[in-house]
Amino acid sequence: MAGDEGVGKSSETVAQPSGAPAPVFISYASQDAAVANSIVESLESQGLKCWIAPRDVKPGAEYADAIVRAITDSKALILVMSGNAVASAHVGREVERAASKHKQIIAFKIDAAPLSATLEYFLSQSQWIDVPALGMKVALAKLTEAMGQGSVSSTPALPDRARGGGMTRRIALAAAVVVALGVVVGSGFYFWKSSHGAAQPPSVAAVTDKSIAVLPFVDMSEKKDQEYFGDGMAEEIINLLVKIPGLKVIGRTSSFQFRDKTEDLRSIGRQLGVAYLLEGSVRESGEHLRVTAQLINAPDGTHIWSQTYDRDLSDVLKMQDEIAAQVAVALQIEVSTPKDIASHPALRNPEAYNLVLQGMHAFDRYDQQGFEQALSDYQRVLVLDPTFADAAAGISATYEQLGEFGFMPASVAFEQSRQAAEHTLELDPNYLIAHGMLGLIHMVYDWDWLAADAEFKRARAIAPNDSNILLLAGQQSLILGRWDDAWKLLNASLELDPLSPGDYELLYQVQLRRGHLAEAEAAMRRTLELSPTFAFAHYNLGNALLVRAKTEAALAEYLKEPSDHRRLVGSAVANFALGRKRDSDVALAQLLKSHTNHPFAIAQAHAFRGESDEAFKWLDRAYAQRDAALEYIKGNPLLKNLERDPRYKAFLRKMNLPE
Repeated sequence: MAGDEGVGKSSETVAQPSGAPAPVFISYASQDAAVANSIVESLESQGLKCWIAPRDVKPGAEYADAIVRAITDSKALILVMSGNAVASAHVGREVERAASKHKQIIAFKIDAAPLSATLEYFLSQSQWIDVPALGMKVALAKLTEAMGQGSVSSTPALPDRARGGGMTRRIALAAAVVVALGVVVGSGFYFWKSSHGAAQPPSVAAVTDKSIAVLPFVDMSEKKDQEYFGDGMAEEIINLLVKIPGLKVIGRTSSFQFRDKTEDLRSIGRQLGVAYLLEGSVRESGEHLRVTAQLINAPDGTHIWSQTYDRDLSDVLKMQDEIAAQVAVALQIEVSTPKDIASHPALRNPEAYNLVLQGMHAFDRYDQQGFEQALSDYQRVLVLDPTFADAAAGISATYEQLGEFGFMPASVAFEQSRQAAEHTLELDPNYLIAHGMLGLIHMVYDWDWLAADAEFKRARAIAPNDSNILLLAGQQSLILGRWDDAWKLLNASLELDPLSPGDYELLYQVQLRRGHLAEAEAAMRRTLELSPTFAFAHYNLGNALLVRAKTEAALAEYLKEPSDHRRLVGSAVANFALGRKRDSDVALAQLLKSHTNHPFAIAQAHAFRGESDEAFKWLDRAYAQRDAALEYIKGNPLLKNLERDPRYKAFLRKMNLPE
């Protein structure tokens, strides 16, 4: 086990009988303890003994010595494979020890995180169970079956077409998982085998050669005050590249995780799962712009090409087109310029362009002040240049966020967002963000699911490789109760944006509703790991723990939640579940006193406490106020007590949701 926290099945020490070594060692990062415990429970319920720290470390024993002995005595090591495990030095040492002792290793893969070079090396002859592809219940059954049959002593047979090693990667919307040539079809097992034998790391061909990530362009100005310009340059190039058929482009959220980091480019490529990286720098001086762009071969860090552009600021859009086109040529992708990479004219107003980039930078703060600053910047742009579609789209996105976060009345914010999106499409009928925004408005405000679906389909026709559109489509499936479909779409989005906390937050919502509770908790912990200040993250993690009957832990998470009304809801429900009705009453009274503008939150608290009449009264108020939080009513665990009430189905019908 990695780290010094670990949770076994119980806190008691279990001594192994002499001559009966534990058949399997469980290696995991402390953040993945919930999944590790599920594995132990599944195997031991079938009479298969496990060794897991700290449960099986004898009192007084040296922790490290106990782990070394346990690995030496075990038949096999099961690795809970995740981004947490990749980052854990302890896990790496445990895997290395098992490999050095020629133990069979089974990787129980719970997320899409790419491997480190070290794990790639030591897992070159390992079996895989892909939990996202199978679901936790089926994956645990597969693992138990494999261990019970002793299949850990041999590798699965490969189809004839897979012999000879090497792998390819493809993105499949229906499955959204990595498909290796060594797959045992339908089983969920992966056999990762290098073409050079066990002594060599796996082939880098696991990453498609038509894949790229665009890193933030570095600000090279003298005052270092133009970071917004470098970010905007990188984002615009991403927006161009995602329109190229056949090219996998990593989303902005994941690519921008590496801002200001000195990490080796080969490591970044592995973490993002791409063959190429585009990096660059910008220096703006008055009306003059110097941009350097470099295309890097990610596996070995070598430069494919590098070019410096010295242009007037008015030519910045044409320059972005040129860079995107050169990337396509270098990757040997055929591009039809009119269709795939739009040919932009010279800027009508360079000042307006600068303001657009400043607005994007302010928006990225993701707080009320940032949204209001972005709105001001975008509105100033349209005064300078009324035809600037980027500014109109920015206004639409900003109003939508002001409404969804409750910083502005929904009736005002969403209608303003709709008008701005429609205006954007008048300026540019194929503007991707505008179609996405209209779909989002139809989804969270109009509750017009057919109209939302039509907009998302239009957006995906424009840019089939855009992770944001896949995310929105997944969100709609979640809202409608099509949870397996939502799971597939979110995994497809994560394939393109593997470090996106927003994707993991929605994955938590989906897994909660699918009944995959350990995975829901793991997804929410991953959200917090990627973005410690992510909105409502502690509240959501509290919900994941609550439904797993970890009520004290749930209360602790609720109390960490910065959002006052969410913290009070959590306190009300957790204290009620713990039998502390007086404390629950106090939290509910505070909620009713200060947060009547969040009627859905109040409805959830009443529903969990079994106060159905009050819950429906506040649900009706939420409907009247078009509370955006209502979008997640279906399958909401805090509303479980209402589901058998006829009024609940009637309410779903009122929202045009399937019963």
